[in-house]
Amino acid sequence: MTTLTLGKAMNEGLRKAMENDPKVLVMGEDVGKLGGVFRITDGLQKDFGEERVIDTPLAESGIVGTAIGLALRGYRPVVEIQFDGFVFPAADQIITQLAKLRMRSLGSLELPVVVRIPWGGGIGAVEHHSESPEAYFTHTAGLRVVACSNPLDAFAMIQQAIASPDPVIFFEPKRRYWDKAEVDVESAPADWAPLHEARVVQPGEHATVLAYGPSVKTCLEAAAAAAEEGRSLEVIDLRSLNPLDIGTVVDSVNRTGRCVVVHEAPVFSGFGAELAARITERCFYRLESPVLRVGGFSAPYPPSRNEDHYLPDLDRILDAVDRTFAW
Repeated sequence: MTTLTLGKAMNEGLRKAMENDPKVLVMGEDVGKLGGVFRITDGLQKDFGEERVIDTPLAESGIVGTAIGLALRGYRPVVEIQFDGFVFPAADQIITQLAKLRMRSLGSLELPVVVRIPWGGGIGAVEHHSESPEAYFTHTAGLRVVACSNPLDAFAMIQQAIASPDPVIFFEPKRRYWDKAEVDVESAPADWAPLHEARVVQPGEHATVLAYGPSVKTCLEAAAAAAEEGRSLEVIDLRSLNPLDIGTVVDSVNRTGRCVVVHEAPVFSGFGAELAARITERCFYRLESPVLRVGGFSAPYPPSRNEDHYLPDLDRILDAVDRTFAW
């Protein structure tokens, strides 16, 4: 076991995938000589060469379009979108081409492209650098959408995403890049949880809290605080947003009877709305209160001095838990 930050675990996962398959390419702005703005690709160009770790122009649509062409020629491109808000210029290629070509070709074509997106707030960045666009992509049929929350998942899930025959949108919680944990870098796919399986990271009895990416750690902190007040919260890291492991969620909510969904994206039309609807459909007769959502506000992401008020924190999560017990 090796102690790694989430960012370093991503680097190790990419390295393993490139060692195991010469068709894996890494592409993006500043991913080569610089190693990426968060140093996730640090050292890869030095070790694998400029033909496999490619510094691209600042043209997200062109980057994804090129990756689609490379995938059609048998390569497995891993594309980095430097910051979450920069993905929108590439939305046309992702939504109208990447997500559709397998269906358009009646299954004869595969597009094993991974689009890596450092995402979310909490780093004091300027406009367009702290977005949460996951709902755009979960709404797009043909894309797999996953989000890691810890170093072990970062190491394993990036390799699983690269191995997928389908395009994968891979969200990385940028404010968790420096979180550390033990990772077995010699582990094999047989040792890892399936890519699209949710994980109960904190068992509990009184209420279920659902989260993914950067919000998982905040929810675990809320669960620890609630335990001091005698409430046992079950925290589930969804890990995969599409496909969604609804079975794990339903099993938990049927036991606890209460549920709070947490994400950084605005609550209105956010991914939590889909979760709340599905849980209500599947668990209606077992629910003791409505499914509540905690998230960002329906406003553009604020300047860094105000982001602490925008992001869901321990107090807002505990307040929602209190409200579930008020019914």
